[in-house]
Amino acid sequence: MRHGDDETIRHLLTDTEVWAVVGLSTNTARTAYAIGEYLRRGGKRVIPVHPTAPTIAGERGYATLGDIPFPVDVVDVFVRSELAGPVVDEAIKVGAKAVWLQLGVRDEAAARRAEDAGVPIVMDTCPAIEAPRLALSWPPR
Repeated sequence: MRHGDDETIRHLLTDTEVWAVVGLSTNTARTAYAIGEYLRRGGKRVIPVHPTAPTIAGERGYATLGDIPFPVDVVDVFVRSELAGPVVDEAIKVGAKAVWLQLGVRDEAAARRAEDAGVPIVMDTCPAIEAPRLALSWPPR
């Protein structure tokens, strides 16, 4: 079940620029790769976060969120639910403005920690589902 209200989701999809995608690698068969492309088409700067720190679409990757030397608007999480909590905690620590846990990724305790820290969180859904559902113009004009 999706977590995050329509206003928050709309804001994240329309009013943000820098998305750090945790789990984004050069494997084009992975959903993270397709969603990274989707976000780029939507005008987002997509920063790969993966232990191998890959460069994707000309954007340098980083091994951890803490390695990114500039502010991040949204941390988009493509890891298994049992690994999501530490990523959410790191997103809070580095000052990310929001966290998005992808479709199938749920961690209620981590969501509470984010909300307690004043960090909006969306959970168990995908930008490629939400933009059409909210009738957003994608890519934005």
